[in-house]
Amino acid sequence: MKYKASEILQFVEENDVKFIRLAFCDVYGHQKNIAIMPDELPRAFETGISFAASAVEGFMNVKESDLFLIPDPSTLTVLPWRPSHGRVVRFFCDIRHPDGTPFAGDGRQLLKQAVAELNALGLTCQVGTECEFYLFELDEKGNPTSIPQDRAGYCDIAPLDRGENVRREICLTLEEMGIKPESSHHEHGPGQNEVDFRYSDALTAADNVIHFESVVKTIANRNGLCASFMPKPLADAWGSGLHINLSLFRDGVNIFRTDGYSHNQEAESFIAGILDRICEITLFLNPITNSYRRLGNSEAPGYISWSHQNRSQLIRIPATVGERSRMELRSPDLACNPYLAFTLLIKAGLEGIREHKKLPAPLNLDLFTASEEELQTLQKLPRSLKEALDAAVKSTFLQQVMPEKIRSFYLKAKKEQWKQFKEAEDKQELEHRLYFIQV
Repeated sequence: MKYKASEILQFVEENDVKFIRLAFCDVYGHQKNIAIMPDELPRAFETGISFAASAVEGFMNVKESDLFLIPDPSTLTVLPWRPSHGRVVRFFCDIRHPDGTPFAGDGRQLLKQAVAELNALGLTCQVGTECEFYLFELDEKGNPTSIPQDRAGYCDIAPLDRGENVRREICLTLEEMGIKPESSHHEHGPGQNEVDFRYSDALTAADNVIHFESVVKTIANRNGLCASFMPKPLADAWGSGLHINLSLFRDGVNIFRTDGYSHNQEAESFIAGILDRICEITLFLNPITNSYRRLGNSEAPGYISWSHQNRSQLIRIPATVGERSRMELRSPDLACNPYLAFTLLIKAGLEGIREHKKLPAPLNLDLFTASEEELQTLQKLPRSLKEALDAAVKSTFLQQVMPEKIRSFYLKAKKEQWKQFKEAEDKQELEHRLYFIQV
């Protein structure tokens, strides 16, 4: 909902709000925040609240360390798990320099710009996400273990599914925060769960992913569990993905609406643009070494292809009609920064529309059971962080659409992560230590 700053100040005063969290994300998509008292909120809206940006990896250096957080009034959210007396609210913030200019490393700002470019063509993008995660037991000291909460499988029910009540609490908490989960269920893996969200505008969808991650980890902890969004936390179990559903609307009409298997040409060009640039942007969609243990396995795509309904493809067109018609991208995972991921997908789709790119023929083949002969002509997604990194380094597309500050830092950081991975004697132990809790 679009609130004015004056309405926010009135809400804070009338609803016993005593603590205000100003949230933002670093380049990796990890949520950070500064807490202020209600009396400081007018100043936050007017001039922003400064923070030591040199302490946030990838932001600023010590000589130019000050950045300012400007709360976005439309993102006001009451945190339901905090006390009802002396409430705590959270805002997502725009990040600005002391002179008021936008900070080039602000992913929310980049996504806003991409949305504006799309809007200039008379189009709006709607995004819906499908978020998978694992729940693990804690030991007697409260530390995470690698023991899944249960041994249930796809769409099982209680008592085999022991995550039912946790998912219920997650969904009800999100609903209290004004976020609309559509469905939830147990996934294939032991202790693996999924929550799916109704589509919304791209910026709201990205904000909701960040909200979702914090809610899941908070609710899991309250229930004596640890939640992990690591793409492949168990070597012998299914991986966790972030399926991204995209649709385009013009004059309130979804142009992804299909007539049988025929599509709107702009929608086809949008998909073609994403297929054309997917290798170059995979580093941002699948940003850690562990991401590549998932791709190509357990219904996670390994090749660059599309089809209708077929879940073995990178992009599929689900069997839905009307306003819910869409494309589903099945490769990303929740280790990504959703602001950067959505930005790059929209930019790639925009390029496809502007250049009238042609969508190749659909591949009506089960890629998980296909023969080597059938697969040998298909282009593969990157099979490792190194392959994704090499594609990103060479990408003129990334040079054009990604600010140099983010691009250079990100590439340097991923080179270091790959070096650390290659030198590790126990690579699975390294990934577990780096990603199990942090992602």
